[in-house]
Amino acid sequence: MAEPPQQPSSGPTTPPQEDNQSAKTNSKKNRGTKKSKRASASSLGSSTMAEDPFFVLAGGKEGGFLELEEIDEADFGIVGGDVEDVGADEGKAGKNDGKKKKKKKKKKKRKRGDDDQKKRNADDDEGLSGDDDSVVENEQEGEKEKKTTKRKRNMKKRKVKDSEKSGEGNEEVADDNAEDMQDENENMELDKDDELILGEDDVFAWHELRLHPLLVKAMRRLGFKEPTPIQKSCFPAAAHQGKDVIGAAETGSGKTLAFGLPILQRLLEEREKAARLHQDDEKTEESSRGSPLRALILTPTRELAKQVCDHLKDAAKFLEIHVVPIVGGLSMEKQERLLKKKPEIVVGTPGRLWELMSMNNQHLVELHSLSFFVLDEADRMIERGHFHELQSIIEMLPLTNGSDEQAARTMPNCETVPILQIKKRQTFVFSATLALSSNFRKKLKRGLSTSKASTDDVSSIEALSKQAGMKPNAEIVDLTKASILPEKLEESFIECSEEDKDAYLYYILSVHGQGRTIIFCTSIAALRHISSILRILGINVLTNHAQMQQRARMKAVDRFRGSGNSILVATDGFARGMDFDDVRTVIHYQLPHSTDVYIHRSGRTARKSLAGCSIAIISPADKSKFYSLCKSLSKENLQQFPVDHAYMPEVMDRLSLARQIDKIARKSSQENANKSWLQRNAESMGLLLETSDSEEERVKGHKQRKATSAHLQKLQQELSDLLKRPLQPKTFSRRYLAGAGISPLLQKQLEELAKRNVSNKSSKTENKGSCLVVIGQDRVEPLQALQNSGQEVCVNLDKQKEKRRLAQNWKRKKHEEKKRTREQKRKQRRKAKGTE
Repeated sequence: MAEPPQQPSSGPTTPPQEDNQSAKTNSKKNRGTKKSKRASASSLGSSTMAEDPFFVLAGGKEGGFLELEEIDEADFGIVGGDVEDVGADEGKAGKNDGKKKKKKKKKKKRKRGDDDQKKRNADDDEGLSGDDDSVVENEQEGEKEKKTTKRKRNMKKRKVKDSEKSGEGNEEVADDNAEDMQDENENMELDKDDELILGEDDVFAWHELRLHPLLVKAMRRLGFKEPTPIQKSCFPAAAHQGKDVIGAAETGSGKTLAFGLPILQRLLEEREKAARLHQDDEKTEESSRGSPLRALILTPTRELAKQVCDHLKDAAKFLEIHVVPIVGGLSMEKQERLLKKKPEIVVGTPGRLWELMSMNNQHLVELHSLSFFVLDEADRMIERGHFHELQSIIEMLPLTNGSDEQAARTMPNCETVPILQIKKRQTFVFSATLALSSNFRKKLKRGLSTSKASTDDVSSIEALSKQAGMKPNAEIVDLTKASILPEKLEESFIECSEEDKDAYLYYILSVHGQGRTIIFCTSIAALRHISSILRILGINVLTNHAQMQQRARMKAVDRFRGSGNSILVATDGFARGMDFDDVRTVIHYQLPHSTDVYIHRSGRTARKSLAGCSIAIISPADKSKFYSLCKSLSKENLQQFPVDHAYMPEVMDRLSLARQIDKIARKSSQENANKSWLQRNAESMGLLLETSDSEEERVKGHKQRKATSAHLQKLQQELSDLLKRPLQPKTFSRRYLAGAGISPLLQKQLEELAKRNVSNKSSKTENKGSCLVVIGQDRVEPLQALQNSGQEVCVNLDKQKEKRRLAQNWKRKKHEEKKRTREQKRKQRRKAKGTE
């Protein structure tokens, strides 16, 4: 550090940092002598400083620096202490003023001063002008700016590195921030939609159940007039009597609120009881920051967990009770942030929950206050090979039957928790199907003492309930009927060959494509095949299967909810518990492997007392499976879906072109994938790929690719021309329209086609596959077509055999009768000849 100058006229001008040091020393020397001046200048300082931020350092209106010994505070309007604050820590006000001056110096440039001031600066700085000083200062300030920007960048990088764990990159962090913003926007939109749909008199049935007024208000907002049978049966036992519940009802019967409302009711009652007991202020502050985990809900699929979470959030709209979904496929860092807020209710899948528990997540491990444990769709939980983590999670739960000391010992991470805070736990097990033995309660009594020590696998609902700590006095609510399927569901089937499945699927979607439709497949390969074919045919479809990323699956679900005529192709994992408003049709492109999956598939439609249609496309290889399925469901007769075969030639022409296009596209994409795989592996190993092909082979390959591309374009053009035309039956003649008479529907369709042709010529735009017109059909939805012209067919094999036997007997009797009549006629003829 350079020594401070002794005389203003002899030494060179010091840089700003040295000025700051000299300011410290000189200000300390002059404190006693200049107190009166500071007091007199305090009134002027604020006004002059505001007018010119460079007044202090510039020595007035001109550029250049002055030594601190030359400056008179009263002349320059310096408030007492301001000089000390240039680099000193004497007061917060001085710091802020100094910062403001530095910022304003960066934004403004100094001008050359008057001649008098230039002379003064020349005497002070050995001939250096005020302009040179300003250049020096600007250079130093530029260096400072670079340093500050580097520091900011380093701080940002450190924050990003701290937020990244397990190799997740910046894109993951950006996605998390986008999701946070999206969640906030959704919450803002939900806050706007607080209008109550129903009046107080419309929800009398909820008051009869003694539902909390805030929950009744939420039901009024959601438009639920009365509870469903499963809700009416489970709520009193769970909410008012505190019993465990095993519930079973058909799909779409409202099982989510059957366990959700009792949980919210009990939490509200506990909160009000605590308020009546006048708890300490500290406890109320803790509750406002969050609370221990009170309810843990497990579901078999991610989509179902998200749906259950949304339903509970709607029900807890006015309660200030927080619900959080914890599922795989999403950022674990974001889920950890959500758990740090200590939500009361957590809904999740066993895999991700156990992963966070094994990492000793504080909110999930401290289960001393867990009051509710729920297993939704329990029949899927017990499938062999699924959810090994479920048993580990159940073993983490504190004991419910032992003493409090035993319960405390089962929680090694909760040693500081007082024994009195350990809550009694309720267990809820819900499913669409239920099969319990007659001595189930005796098993619960016998197995309670050894439920934790049991090492058997969770292989049945009984074993699952037993290990989860179900009490012997549990309420068993079984509302499943003999059919299990929804009452207003219309089931049907189409028989065809394996090659014609695509054609009949396209026929249903094009001729009867109205309303939301879900197409179920058992394999991902079949899903990809039909989704590719349908997209080539101009039908926009959404897909959902296990190999997709979780974000893409959630987007597909949101898009499916958002459109009234959307089509979703999904695997059996999507069949569990998903609730959509008004799905009109479910198509079984491939038959499921079990009856339960068929029940859950078909249960996506005809929900909430609405009508729906289910169509199974049966090939000869599926017949035995189909008949056994009907037998297990006690189906003797089933409707055959009506198909107008006059449209099938046109459908087959379009499908043939689409298959050729799909085959070429798949082959080229596979070749490109293989090439890219070779290139990636070669680059990772640091090798260079050498092509061993000769010049002739390369030319031949180029010509072949060019021919393939031309052929592909030709096929696409032919398909585009077919898709522009309306789908017409084989009997339709363009030459003689009035040959069989023109119906009002046909006249309307021809007028629409004429208008469309005029608009297309004027705009010169082509929209492939949009607004499909079917000549002679009004494109009624499949349910209406089935109700109008569906025919019942016997699907019971025993009855079919009996009918065949009766038919054969009837034919044999007919044949014998004809034989008798012939013999009688012959005898009569012989007699007549004998008499003659």
